[in-house]
Amino acid sequence: MFHLIDRRLNGKNKSAVNRERFLRRYKGQIKEAVARAVKDRSITDIEKGEKVSIPVRDVSEPTFGHAQGGVSERVFPGNREYSRGDEIDRPDGGAGGGGGGAGNGGDGEDDFAFELSREEFLNFFFDDLELPHLIKTQLQQTVTMKPIRAGYTSDGTPTNIHVVRSLRSALGRRIALSAQPMEALNTLQDQLDELLESRDEHSPEVLTLQSEIRRMKARLASIPFLDPFDLKYTNRVRIPMPTTQAVMFCVMDVSGSMDEEKKDIAKRFFILLYLFLTRAYDKIELVFIRHHTQAFEVNEDEFFHARDTGGTVVSSALKLVKQIVTERYASSDWNIYVAQASDGDNWDSDSPYCRDLLNNDLLPYLQYYAYVEITQGDPQNLWYEYEAVAAQHKHFAMRRIKEAASIWPIFRDLFKKERAGA
Repeated sequence: MFHLIDRRLNGKNKSAVNRERFLRRYKGQIKEAVARAVKDRSITDIEKGEKVSIPVRDVSEPTFGHAQGGVSERVFPGNREYSRGDEIDRPDGGAGGGGGGAGNGGDGEDDFAFELSREEFLNFFFDDLELPHLIKTQLQQTVTMKPIRAGYTSDGTPTNIHVVRSLRSALGRRIALSAQPMEALNTLQDQLDELLESRDEHSPEVLTLQSEIRRMKARLASIPFLDPFDLKYTNRVRIPMPTTQAVMFCVMDVSGSMDEEKKDIAKRFFILLYLFLTRAYDKIELVFIRHHTQAFEVNEDEFFHARDTGGTVVSSALKLVKQIVTERYASSDWNIYVAQASDGDNWDSDSPYCRDLLNNDLLPYLQYYAYVEITQGDPQNLWYEYEAVAAQHKHFAMRRIKEAASIWPIFRDLFKKERAGA
């Protein structure tokens, strides 16, 4: 039996295998540490790595100790401070573990701190988020071929060599080739031992047997440890796989009632959404729409940095979304999502029209619609119209953002994973 252990070191002398095992083992504690770290940084900087710490009690290893066995009786001297049944307080500072905090007695340990890379931080940051109601029923016209493992083959590239299978094949070959010579060698050795009891070691018969034994041992030694015939490679075949198509519409109100603070909150929400979508899904398209009295489809840079403003007619953005969906995204082939950010201030006569547009022209074709209203005061007229929409459609969600600190909790609430049976 041969055991091969990969001891290759990665950057800065860190073992990738051990690090992945550590991250898997303490996933819950690391996610809590990442959530704490998010509160202390701006959302636009979340894609950077982070130094996190875990309480030492959570990473301590279990140990076995030897206790006194059997039943024994001991007598202790009495005291004047305690009576039977009294509870004794734990000493200040603890007796190891816990970390942090000062005390006038006992020992302690600092929390275990380590650096998360950008990739690791984002993995934990978006671990339990997804696009709701994502369906996978349609195939793209261009078939996507996905390689999957399909057993083993005797031909392949060195990068696909399977070490365990190759060594197993080599071991079986050596056993098969050495079985008959080994049996013959043992027989010759027994004959030599019997002959030496009655003959001289220089007799012709003894010399002949010794020569035959040397030849048999040379034959056994000539069996190679690893032969090209033994090499096995991981076999992969390409098969057509269903590919899900999704498009996300980002709709932002840039009217005069949206001051710089509200626009900044909206930008942060969409930056977070953009980062999540581009990371979680490979096959997804983004459409950026800005609106005041008129709506415009813009690119990413104009969406976040253009300075045009005006009055508010929300229906202009909804009609543009409907037009783009009709022209470019067939509902049978695309999963369509819309995220809208506004302060809710709209023409009184336009808000009921927005409700009708959503109920009749948009929501029947959408997988999910998320609306966030950015206001510190009472809800605006658009909010009350959207409440009627939310009562009729389960895939319409709406939340209010009053300050920048609540962006992240609301974002997680809007895009949390659907639980089994929900």
